[in-house]
Amino acid sequence: MTDQVDIKTKKRDELAVDRSILKCSNLSKYYLQGDSRLKVLESIFFDVKQAEKVAIVGASGSGKSTLLNLLAGLDAPSSGTVSLVDKDLSTLTDNDLSQLRNKHLGFVYQFHHLLAEFSALENVMFPLLIGKVPRNVARSEAAAVLASVGLSDRLHHRPAELSGGERQRVAIARALSNQPSCILMDEPTGNLDKQASSDIQQLIQLVTDQQKTSFIIVTHDERVTQDLDKVYQLDAGNLVQV
Repeated sequence: MTDQVDIKTKKRDELAVDRSILKCSNLSKYYLQGDSRLKVLESIFFDVKQAEKVAIVGASGSGKSTLLNLLAGLDAPSSGTVSLVDKDLSTLTDNDLSQLRNKHLGFVYQFHHLLAEFSALENVMFPLLIGKVPRNVARSEAAAVLASVGLSDRLHHRPAELSGGERQRVAIARALSNQPSCILMDEPTGNLDKQASSDIQQLIQLVTDQQKTSFIIVTHDERVTQDLDKVYQLDAGNLVQV
């Protein structure tokens, strides 16, 4: 990765090292199909501390994306609770939940979901603008984050003008822009070649070291899991540490 500078570091002195950033307790999810009940997740207990890097692995259809959506508050559980920085998501209004997500969660997906008509800089500015950061400040901070992931010379390029690895780095920069407590990643290296995947792994480690951000990564890539603190296997709706 070229032209990389230090990640802008957010002070987290107020957070104890062993404080839970994101956790769920007795979490279950099922869907009704006529008179039957389709179980997706059952009685899951999960706890991620500050600066922990955690992987969730499992076969296709095992419920990994469903779990990620529940942890992000994008879907409601059938039973159990999800807490983000000690706040029970089920007790929050939609507005409060959106504000909490904007402040404490970042998202990176396999297909990056960048807005095609906007530049890399503009894509990274969006979470800041949603958080009501003044435009000139958002522009400056977005440029700094893009520089930190080695894209200082790609600020004004649109996604179609970037390589797959560069697009994924823009997505990570966007997730980092609000300096969240935790970043959720769904197959972040799934469409990348070996070198680009290695770059993303190095970037995850750098962010953890400098910004004390937690990571929850759904992945099939064994190279990614080797560098993480914990690996969980999701099978038949149950989550087990391996």
